[in-house]
Amino acid sequence: MAFIEELKDKAMELTQAGVAKSKQLAEIAKLTLANGGEEDTIRKAYVELGRLYYAERGMAPETAYTALCEKITAAKINIEENKARIAQIREEGQIKDADLSAVETEIPAEEPAAGFETEEEAVPEQTPVQDCEEEPWEETEAEDE
Repeated sequence: MAFIEELKDKAMELTQAGVAKSKQLAEIAKLTLANGGEEDTIRKAYVELGRLYYAERGMAPETAYTALCEKITAAKINIEENKARIAQIREEGQIKDADLSAVETEIPAEEPAAGFETEEEAVPEQTPVQDCEEEPWEETEAEDE
């Protein structure tokens, strides 16, 4: 009879240990998902920050941002050239929108910054930027992933 009681107690301990481990794993999963949401929030903020910077300073960026702003400007020029060529081809071939199937891209259309109706409202008049005493931040490997 003692053997059955010991077996029952051992089974109860294992069950409780399993439940505790399951709770820990569930909490880890929940926190990992929360971190993913926070990282998404950071990525969206970086994108918005970049849009605002480009809108405000894209034509006269600080040295560290020149290459990136030039890439954006060149891409915008290419887009406009492509749009002009599309319009020309449509006109030559008398092609209507109904004749074309929709082409979807992953690049969202440019929109004014949140809370503003136009880009002009979103970008305040430029003011001189004061020198910053802090070192620019460096990306860590975790941020690159």
